Parts: sequence; C-alpha cells; structure tokens
Amino acid sequence: MQGDDMQAIFRLSKGRLVSVQRRIVEEFPLKLSINGRELATLVTSPHQLNFLLVGFLQLQGFIADLDEILCLGICQDFGVAEVRLKGEVPERLAPTLTSGCGTGISYNLPATLVASRPEGVQRFPSDAPVRLMQELGRKAESYRSHGGTHSAAVGDQSGLLLYAEDIGRHNTLDRIAGEALFKKVDLQGKMLVISGRVSTEMVAKAARLGIGLIASRTSPTDKAIRLSRETGITLIGYLRGEEMEIYSHPQQLEIPGRQDSIPGISGVILAGGESRRMGCDKSLLPLGGARFIDHSYRRLDALFEEVILVTNTPSLYQHLPCRKVPDLYVGQGALAGIHSGVRHARFERAFVVACDMPFLSPEVIRHICSRPQQAEVVIPRTAKGLEPLHALYHKSCLPAIEAVLDAGDRKIARFFPAVKVTEVTPAELDDIDAEGRSFRNINTPQEYFALCGETRADTAIGETRAGKRIEGCS
Repeated sequence: MQGDDMQAIFRLSKGRLVSVQRRIVEEFPLKLSINGRELATLVTSPHQLNFLLVGFLQLQGFIADLDEILCLGICQDFGVAEVRLKGEVPERLAPTLTSGCGTGISYNLPATLVASRPEGVQRFPSDAPVRLMQELGRKAESYRSHGGTHSAAVGDQSGLLLYAEDIGRHNTLDRIAGEALFKKVDLQGKMLVISGRVSTEMVAKAARLGIGLIASRTSPTDKAIRLSRETGITLIGYLRGEEMEIYSHPQQLEIPGRQDSIPGISGVILAGGESRRMGCDKSLLPLGGARFIDHSYRRLDALFEEVILVTNTPSLYQHLPCRKVPDLYVGQGALAGIHSGVRHARFERAFVVACDMPFLSPEVIRHICSRPQQAEVVIPRTAKGLEPLHALYHKSCLPAIEAVLDAGDRKIARFFPAVKVTEVTPAELDDIDAEGRSFRNINTPQEYFALCGETRADTAIGETRAGKRIEGCS
C-alpha cells in the first residue's frame, strides 16, 4: 500500500545525484484496546483496518465469530481502535513475538536516541554500500536458493564485519547486535545492508547501535524515512548494481568523479535572509525553469566537494542534496550566516555566496579561490564596492567574527581590520566577467521582473534561431 503523498528523494545514477519524486509506503501504528484494556500496537498499512482487527482477534484466539464483537471503533486520525467483546480478556497474556514479517511490534523512541548521535558529519564513499551489498549477496546462499530467509550485514569501507540470516528481517539485526557484543565490535558509524524492506523498528534499532548508513534492495516506509532524518542516518533504497535512491542525508555520501573540483574549500550558500524589500523568500523565486537557490546550488556543486546551505528553515530545501545548518547567532544578519557556514565547513576555507545570485561565474569563483591560503579573506571589489557575499573566508576569521557578533554588530566589514584581507581588483575581474553578472543580485520585485524580462528576451532570441519558442521565466 503506497502513501498518498509524493516525497522528494535523490537518485544516484551514473555518478550523478538528481532529485526525483517517489511515492512512499506508509507505515501506520494502530493502538488496540479491548474491553478498555490497552493490548497492543499493530504496525500496519492504513487500509481496511476493520478487516485487520477482526482477523487479528480471530487468529489470536480472542473471538471465533463476528457475533462475539459488541462494537468496533477505529479513529485513523489518532491511530486508535477500541473493541468491546462479549467475553472477558484473559488477565495474563503470554504473547509470542513474530519473526518480524507479520504482526508489527510497538516501540518507544527515547529522546536520548537523537541526542546520542556523534557530532560532525559522517562520510561514506558512494561505492562502499554497493560493495557491502555485493558481499551480502555472496553470503546469502539460502536467500538466493529458496527465498525463505532474510539476511543482513554490517561493515565499513574495508568490507563486511558481521553477517546474519533469519526468517524474520528484524531478527537479523538482533543477531548482529548480539554477535557484536560477544566479539566487542563497535558498530558506531558502520554501514548496515539488508535484503528486505526498512521499517521504523529497523531504523530505531540501528540508531541505538550507532549505525550511520542503512541500505536495502527495496524501499523504506514513510516513518522509517522520517526517523532516519531525525537520527542522522543516511537511508538508501533500491540499491541495485551501482544505482540507488537516497531518502535521507545524501550529503554524507562522497560521490567520485569530481576531479575538476576546487580542493580544500567548501561552498556555502546563505538562505536565511529576511527578504524585506522583495516581500517574499528570494531563494524560491523561479527563473529560467528553476529557482534562484537551484541555480546557486548547481554552480557550487559543480565546483566544490562539499556544499552547505545555511538556513533556519531546512524543510523548504529538502530537494537539495546538501547539508543544511542553522545560524548559531540567530537574527544577526548575513554576518551570522557567514559565521555558521565557515564554522560548519569541513575544510579550512569556505567560499560564501548569497542565494539571490543566479549567474555565478565558475571562472570568477576559481580565480578568487586560487589566491594563496595566507589570506584570511579574499574579497572582490567591483564598481559598487566590496562583495562580502561572494567571497572566500578562512576558519581563522571565526574569533574576529564572533567578537563583532557578541558586540551586537551586524556589519560584515567590521571584523576586517582584525584579519588579513586580500582584494580581487576590478581590473582582474574585467578580464573574466566584464559585465559583472556573477555579482548580480536581486533585491526588489522591480529588479526581479526586469530580470525575468531579460531572460525571456534571451530565450526567445536563442530559440527563434533554433526554430522554436518557449517561455523562459515563469
């Protein structure tokens, strides 16, 4: 049973990570009470629940016929079911837990589970789960021969560490956890590959063990995706060959084939502005078939090994496969955004841009980033002045930035006297970007509509020459 809503996920195919839409299997917890006594929580699909409950009552021995049910009520909004039976419910019940593919199991996720995750960003080469899944396939002889058992394995970049088979997919992870305890194998940050569907219980167990990545040959459930996002686990489905779909934390995958990227520098996009003059979020404005933020991300993703988005509303940008970080100094403007981006960056230097610059020039960015590392700030100067939101910053700037922010000041240039600043001159820029398009930003509705008009004109001219005509900016 598939959910009603499409979700944005990421597909890795032929070395490229692209955003796609997919319907997700819904996992529905239903709390069952019989004669006023809470009995169990069934984890199920949210359709024809009356059939499920009556069948459950019959197969568990509570009823033999429909006449034994006085009333049955289901509230799907709250996930509860109340049943009144003619007979009494036994005082002592001795439940038999299923092997994992039948009746669901209830669990509570403690708040400490999220808090116990390791700090910093975990990194997994994108071919590592592929190789581990291949090893799982070679080990799972009984699964291939008769399909009667599920299999799971835990490993790291060096290969498979632990392997288990069982008729229940949940039991395979229990077996691995037990073997790890006996053999004193630390599972923190390891990868888990499994043969079956990923449910919430599997993610909860993996999170308790410190697993950093889960990969499956099939799809996860909706609540498994949500829990993976909350606990920092990279969740992969449909891992077949070298192709996969990534449902959470795609930024933790290292994708090869980026030999032309700028080494030792992170790309940072600031998307936390108030956009007061525009009257709406500039980052989401459409231009040329994409949004401003999409243009900025594609440019930086083609140039840097890591791209970070500084935003206090990450839900708006789930379609972007990069790490989202919040302001650490909330409400203190672009300087706070620079501080957060540089602080969270994996590398010592970070190239920082605003989200309203849709025409970023790779040549200009490479020129700025080519300056010697001795400079703590490399900033272009155009006819309009310094461009602090199109500049390179070193982590050594952080104490000076924090001193300015702690004083309640929001002006970016205020910390410049305390660090070594190198300017990129207008003459240098004229040789690369004579029109200054890389620095063009949009602040008002008038500027935006003028830009859309230019884009339509450019598109019409180009496509009229090609013998066709479409709209450019919508």
